[in-house]
Amino acid sequence: MDTTADTTAQAKVQAHPSTPAAQVEPAASHTSPSAVLEAVAQAKARPARGPRSKATNASDKPDSAPGETTSDAAPSPPKSPPIEPALIAPSVEAILVSADRPIPPAKIADAIAPCFANRGVTDPASIRRAVELLNESYASHGRCFRIEPVSGGLRLMTRPEYAEVLARFHGQRAQTRLSRAAIESLAIIAYKQPITRAEIESIRGVASGEILRTLMERRLVTITGRAEELGRPMLYGTTRQFLELFGLSGIKDLPPPEEFGLR
Repeated sequence: MDTTADTTAQAKVQAHPSTPAAQVEPAASHTSPSAVLEAVAQAKARPARGPRSKATNASDKPDSAPGETTSDAAPSPPKSPPIEPALIAPSVEAILVSADRPIPPAKIADAIAPCFANRGVTDPASIRRAVELLNESYASHGRCFRIEPVSGGLRLMTRPEYAEVLARFHGQRAQTRLSRAAIESLAIIAYKQPITRAEIESIRGVASGEILRTLMERRLVTITGRAEELGRPMLYGTTRQFLELFGLSGIKDLPPPEEFGLR
């Protein structure tokens, strides 16, 4: 009987010659208790595999394509083009004709912009382009005036070739003409400002208190501060009215002293 059973078992093993020996499971009776406990401990220590959570930070977000913006901000609206100078030129001219003093380009732009809000951007640069257009028109038509930058603003002024005619017409102003001494003192202040009274008198060689008082009454000279020296004497300088009277945009527009043979 035992011989027959052994023969049957050998026949079953030979019937499957291609089965690797590794696939033959060991009998449960040969598994030690310590191995079972170790396997259970490893199973408990292994983390459970759950569904993958969604990305919650910037590092988990998918990379954007090259040149693609990931910002959620809405795109800025396109900028409006500058307004056509010819469109605002008549308005600029109307403001300057009605003004009795130089008007800054920014102030003109602030007044005109609401009237042309849907036609383009009106800024100081647009005002200057309109002024250039107006001056070209004045020159082509032989007008006696043009728009000039004076004292930080713009103003309609007559051309130099009409100075003699205007001087004869306004003859009454000859009585208020500055004296030679006043013009001399005014020139010293204009080129040397800020300057003290002592420095003016040192250059002229004579007392200049009365002359300074006259220039201040005409609003051509003003006190600009005090010198950091003994006695803290007052400092004198020219005013905006001085620039307007002589048609200057700023002190830098004064002719250089070398033109008069001075240094």
